[in-house]
Amino acid sequence: MRSLSVFEPMSMEAKTGMGYYNPNNAIEIIIFRDLKYPMNSHIQNFLRYLEIERGASPHTLRAYREDLEIFFGHIGPEIKDIELNDIRGFVAEQINAGHKKTTVGRRLATVRSFLKFFYREGHIKTNPAKLVPTPKLPKTLPNFLSVDAVFSLVEKPEGIGFLPVRDRAMLELLYSSGLRVSELAGLNADDVDVREGLVKVKGKGKKERIVPVGKKAIEAIKTYAVERILLRKKEAAFFLNRNGTRLTDRSIRRIVIKYARAIGVDGRIGPHTLRHTFASHLLQGGADLRVIQELLGHSSLSTTQKYTHLDITHLMDTYDKAHPLAKENKK
Repeated sequence: MRSLSVFEPMSMEAKTGMGYYNPNNAIEIIIFRDLKYPMNSHIQNFLRYLEIERGASPHTLRAYREDLEIFFGHIGPEIKDIELNDIRGFVAEQINAGHKKTTVGRRLATVRSFLKFFYREGHIKTNPAKLVPTPKLPKTLPNFLSVDAVFSLVEKPEGIGFLPVRDRAMLELLYSSGLRVSELAGLNADDVDVREGLVKVKGKGKKERIVPVGKKAIEAIKTYAVERILLRKKEAAFFLNRNGTRLTDRSIRRIVIKYARAIGVDGRIGPHTLRHTFASHLLQGGADLRVIQELLGHSSLSTTQKYTHLDITHLMDTYDKAHPLAKENKK
């Protein structure tokens, strides 16, 4: 088991807390001092379990930690004293405070996982959180781009040189293979096989999968690979910033948004929009849902099935616009 070593926190957020640093993946876990030490220790043990046993990413660990701090800030630090009404009250308070039901549902799921872990470890006799229902969430369909819009987007980075060539390769790969932004940022040069047209992706829970890459994306990747060599940086990461270090998730999001705005795409858009677009266009093209599930790296088919609803919506919209009877009914 890997150990977490104590370090002196440097961020403004960390100045009020006790910090731990994992040298293996640079994950910073901040446990606030306003929670009593036993609770700090409980949270630390849970986060260590998620990282080592479940392969949770730094982003996931940070989200769990923040949710637990909010929860225990509401009910107090004694884990053995938690009752059903405490959790119900927390959920009600979160909703009354104006938080989105998706956020409240996620925080409740975090509490469930935390208490389930300690129930399994024998520290508590029951897990009261499993009796609290998740707030009913609105059914929202994934946002995706039309074929014309996504073609305009991936072709928007123009010119020669490192940055536009890199950006074109990233956009092409996001649409061609449906990668998560964290998967794209985590790609190493050894993961990209241009000869076979494949990339090796490390997804959620550190699960690896091999996904195919389209010809246009391969061409863009080859062009970028030349510029990357000219940068003369010995870095394992495939997608680099101008300083020759790995691009972050946030930087990739900014790049996608910049080009989306440049082609006039409004509303919420980001790397995940291209992932939705990839899946939606495959389904509209007749791809099997199981194949899409494998390509996206979904552990459950139910996660992938949301695209069937999207496809039905698309078909109905096309019908309403094109069928003569549909036009007559609208008169």
